[in-house]
Amino acid sequence: MIKNQNPTTRPPIVVVLGHIDHGKTSLLLAIRNFQFTGEKPGGEITQHIGAYQVEKDGKKITFLDTPGHEAFSQMRSRGAKVADIAILVIDAAQGVQAQTKEAISEIKQTGIQVIVALNKMDKPEANPAKVKGELQKGGILVESLGGKIPSIEISAKTNKGIQELLELILLVAEMEGLKTETDKPGEGVVIESYQDNLRGPTATLLLTQGILKVGDIVATPSALTKIKSLENFQKKPIERAFASDPVIVFGFNQVPKVGEEFKVFPDLASAEKYAQTSKKIERTPEVLEISEGQKVLNLVLKTDVLGSAEAIEEILKSLPQEKIVLRILKSEVGNINESDVKLAASSRALIFGFRVKTDSLAKKIAEREKAKIMTFEIIYDLVEEVRKFMEKILSPEQVRRELGKVKVLVKFISDKNRQIVGGRVVEGEVKKGASIEVWRSEEKVGQGRMINLQRNKKDADLVSKGDECGILFEGNVKIEEGDMLLIFVEERIKGEL
Repeated sequence: MIKNQNPTTRPPIVVVLGHIDHGKTSLLLAIRNFQFTGEKPGGEITQHIGAYQVEKDGKKITFLDTPGHEAFSQMRSRGAKVADIAILVIDAAQGVQAQTKEAISEIKQTGIQVIVALNKMDKPEANPAKVKGELQKGGILVESLGGKIPSIEISAKTNKGIQELLELILLVAEMEGLKTETDKPGEGVVIESYQDNLRGPTATLLLTQGILKVGDIVATPSALTKIKSLENFQKKPIERAFASDPVIVFGFNQVPKVGEEFKVFPDLASAEKYAQTSKKIERTPEVLEISEGQKVLNLVLKTDVLGSAEAIEEILKSLPQEKIVLRILKSEVGNINESDVKLAASSRALIFGFRVKTDSLAKKIAEREKAKIMTFEIIYDLVEEVRKFMEKILSPEQVRRELGKVKVLVKFISDKNRQIVGGRVVEGEVKKGASIEVWRSEEKVGQGRMINLQRNKKDADLVSKGDECGILFEGNVKIEEGDMLLIFVEERIKGEL
């Protein structure tokens, strides 16, 4: 059981930031598996709700479960706005990287308290002293170097330092003196939202002040509901929630937007007035001025929650579009359905789903209409697949690659447009089947191709600089002694963005 806490003290809200693949996801998983509040971890969480809680020494800690190595700046920024403490995760073997610097910038902008977690200490090449020095250059001075920022060495893989990290979070929270007003209506932020197939528009709300209870009328600038039931982060029914608690609320009139503030209202009329402060904007196909010959890749995007859609759209915008335009015709929360397939078929679009399923009817229509549907569990994989399709649409480029030069020393047999010559490779190498330009007195006099190549009177695939060779040439010019043969190949390479 959780011990009674000071009525005015609330649990800390923590966000995990850092560079891709430095272990943010592994750390969140290690912490979550440490112990769910009230019971051991199990398979209860089937829908990503954006937050969870753990208990340490009878005290709660709330973690914003931002999406691991695909935590893009928009979602990190959203997390930092509602969090009290940021865990800056750094691979102790790799050190400060590009996204580490971005996270440091966000931490400074928000003024959030930070704890440095030097991860992957199980690696032999881990060098925490070097990382601390790099952080100092970036304006993060840890306590061991005379600064005020605490740091800890951990390994999410072996669970080294996880308990100590939780203790450090509670210590920093105590020093911050996090308070809440327990006698006021609840308010906070929407940290995740999605369309539940059975329960309708659903949201994860994170309370920052007050109390939220069954029967309350809740509204965001775009949606509202009267709470018929509350669920905690483990989807267990509860009667009320307190500051820093993440709760699941369903039955909204529409899916609220991630990042919106919610409030509790005394009556439906005042809630409706607040809910109209941000009118819902329907997404329409973006109208683009396409120059002649400009190619376009159309997408239909379906995701599990709005937070995922925001992250995916943000990173897709960063893909180079000078050669091909990426156009998202539709972006919605929910499973892939009949209307998605019909839109894709009529606009020759691809359907990309993230952590969603495809309705049986939609599958049948897609087979009939030859509409392509792809689903993913990792945002990075989805984005890379979009990039591949953009590159496929681009026409391959013809690239000439010069291999070497041959100085002609002797002429042999000549027959119509073919002849055999001997020479020495003076630069690079000669490759069988390559193309040949014939140069005489620094002037190009003709061109052809190599039918066969010999070295020491034996067939060869390659002859290197300094060696002599025999070449069977076919072309539109007669080669003379003293000519220079420029050997090259033309290759078709796939288009790049």
